[in-house]
Amino acid sequence: MDPRNFPRIPQPVFNSVEEERQHRKIKLAAAFRIFGRLNYDEGVMGHISARDPEVPEHYWMNPFGVSFNQIKASDLLRVSLDGELIEGNGLLHPGGVPTHSAVLRARPDIISVAHTHSTYGTAWSAQDRLLDPISAESAVFYERHALYDSYASGERENLAAVLENNKAIIFKSHGLFTVGQSVDEAVYFFLSLEKVCKAQLAAESTGRPLKLLTHDHATAIANRVEAYAGWLNFQPAYQHILAEHPELAH
Repeated sequence: MDPRNFPRIPQPVFNSVEEERQHRKIKLAAAFRIFGRLNYDEGVMGHISARDPEVPEHYWMNPFGVSFNQIKASDLLRVSLDGELIEGNGLLHPGGVPTHSAVLRARPDIISVAHTHSTYGTAWSAQDRLLDPISAESAVFYERHALYDSYASGERENLAAVLENNKAIIFKSHGLFTVGQSVDEAVYFFLSLEKVCKAQLAAESTGRPLKLLTHDHATAIANRVEAYAGWLNFQPAYQHILAEHPELAH
């Protein structure tokens, strides 16, 4: 079904910037709980950020060394684009802060960034090639994702430069990286991209030629699954995790 034909679910309206900030922090905490449930964490690695709605030069992210499965909104750290701790108790993530600061500084339109070493995304990242449009879900990323060698080029300004209009980047032999105009969008695209990687690995394991969508069909899908569709598709996962773990909102 074409997302443009979905009933239009209204996005929240806020009475104050404080209310919007808290809502964004709850979404971010929920994202970590979802990632933790899906085993996207790997020791102390992995991070997701959300730009502050009042001070765009600040963003919120997870403290270093805290389990994704335990993060609450009150645990999140407020960080400046210069990498300084502004608010919160905990250690700044030494790998996450430089990456998120560089991307959020270079792209004012981006609200959220997600990066972890999920199993199938990491497995696909060793293929050293882009994903094919083998399904409607795969086509969402058609000509909207890039390859990047984070080991050779770092995870700062060079990374920001290759984003362009992409929804995602595959870090070679490293993992997945997604961005969005909301936490919802960035996280949904990560969840979907991980499944897309799993699906293509499974399809190729049969040894049979893959049937690909045409360029025009894949392009049409990629063009229409944008910010609102990303936000919308995250809502069921968000509703479920919040109902199951209401404490994450505190």
